[in-house]
Parts: sequence; structure tokens; C-alpha cells
Amino acid sequence: MEDYGHSKQQWLEQFLELPKGIPSDDTFRRVFEHLDPHQFQQGFQSWIASLARLLGATVVSLDGKTHRGSYNREQRQSALQTVSAWASESRLMLGQMKVDSKSNEITAIPALLELLDLSGCIITIDAMGTQKEIAQQIIEAQADYVLRYSFI
Repeated sequence: MEDYGHSKQQWLEQFLELPKGIPSDDTFRRVFEHLDPHQFQQGFQSWIASLARLLGATVVSLDGKTHRGSYNREQRQSALQTVSAWASESRLMLGQMKVDSKSNEITAIPALLELLDLSGCIITIDAMGTQKEIAQQIIEAQADYVLRYSFI
């Protein structure tokens, strides 16, 4: 963040007073250490939701990913898995939910859907999310869905 600040200092000074210049990486670290992660998540998601409404996000794709290189062999931790909501037209990540290590996307998708204002959106989900409960939750959020089911 410090490097970004230095590279964009002239632009940032249009919005911020920076009498002592760009804060150091230690200053950023101390600030982030004092943030409540749950409050930060709520505020961030609220801001993203307002952007999505402003930009008119209509197609939202839900997709799960296993993060390459996140497996920790020494501690026997499985790879990090997340489910993300992506607004296609605005190219904006609306939200992301970590998948519990002893579960799969099916449990994370409903939790992610609860965080989002989806009214009027079209939700797309691949075969993993083709569940009656998930479809019902989308309908209750006043959204439509396209669920892809694969035949093998």
C-alpha cells in the first residue's frame, strides 16, 4: 500500500491532506491490526453493494475455486476454497465466502447469498450449486437463476 501511495501520491492529494507524505508500511500494518474484521467486512460489503446498485449489476455468477498453492503439507491443512459472486457487466467482485475445510460449496453458497442484495439479478451457478434449497433462496431474494446441470 505504501508503494501504491507513492506511485499515486499526486492523485491522492486531490482527496487527502498528506502533510507528512505517504504513511509507511508499519503505519498501515498498525491500522489494519486495530480493525475489527467483522465490522470491516460489513462495511466493505455495504460499499460494494452500493457500487453494484449504482452500476446496475444484473448478472451475478457464483463460482467456487480452490486456491492453488494454499495447501500446507507440514500442518496438514487442506487448500483454501472460496465461493465468489462476480457481477459480469461491471466486472466487480460482490462478495466471497470461505468454504469450511470439512465441507464444500453447497454450504458456502447460501451463506454468500445471504450477504448480497440480489433483487432483480440473474444468478448463474454451475452444477455444484444445483440444489432446491439454493434455488428457493434465490427466488426469495427476488432474483432469477440459471443453474447448470451436467450429465455424465
